[in-house]
Amino acid sequence: EAALLWFDLDMTLVDSRPGIHAATCALAREYGTFIDADVVVGRLGPKLEDELANWLPPDVVDAAADRYRVLYGEIGIVGTSLLPGAAEAVDAVTCTGGRTIVVTAKFEPNAHACLTHVGVVVDRVYGWRHGLEKGTTLAEESAAIYVGDTPSDIAGALAADALAVGVTTGPHGADELRAAGADYVLASLWEFPDVLSSWAGSR
Repeated sequence: EAALLWFDLDMTLVDSRPGIHAATCALAREYGTFIDADVVVGRLGPKLEDELANWLPPDVVDAAADRYRVLYGEIGIVGTSLLPGAAEAVDAVTCTGGRTIVVTAKFEPNAHACLTHVGVVVDRVYGWRHGLEKGTTLAEESAAIYVGDTPSDIAGALAADALAVGVTTGPHGADELRAAGADYVLASLWEFPDVLSSWAGSR
């Protein structure tokens, strides 16, 4: 049976900050309010509704989140780019006979669109998994490895008894990821094929 190798999306496989910034600014204009898009993109990871609750009245947060997802699909996808080594990391999984799966907090149709835009093909995408919800999905699907850029990604991997690989391309540094319990901490996904080779050799 093929091993299931899982990746987070935003700031792990792709740099989605320009698109998130653009969609956030567009949302702020529509709602006639101030949202500091630089702050938003600097702390990616929280649930969208939780982030918007910092800037908007509680009674409009859900509708604003829905509108944001539409705006992101319209103007944000084009701002997505691959992070260094991401394509090679996915290729390395394929070369070992594994299956590549993405689990992300992003709205699932937008996650698919981001991957299509950057030209990366994976076997499966699970969207709208926030924080430790990712761990539930990883456990249900018997994940072997999970790669992510936040402490909650590491916690999810550990909850599923998967190898926890942190990458510092997001807002969290190596010390934070190690403190969360990461088995490996990488500066970029260029280093992932070596981790994968070492893991495969030890099975």
